[in-house]
Amino acid sequence: MESLKFKTNINCGGCVKAVTGFINEVPGISNWEVDTQNPDKILSVEGEGVDAELVLEAVKDAGFEIVELVECE
Repeated sequence: MESLKFKTNINCGGCVKAVTGFINEVPGISNWEVDTQNPDKILSVEGEGVDAELVLEAVKDAGFEIVELVECE
């Protein structure tokens, strides 16, 4: 299972509700959550074969800002 993280402006329960339908349509996602307590409003996505571009597009389509966080190795 792979895990992706994104910085967003999804900052409350209402925002999470608004984006839910869009994220749930992205193939391969088995679980996702937004840490609204984190100043960067981190969206964590887990699943198999999840396309980061589709997650970015889904969140933008819902009307929110999003940037993929790239982990350095």
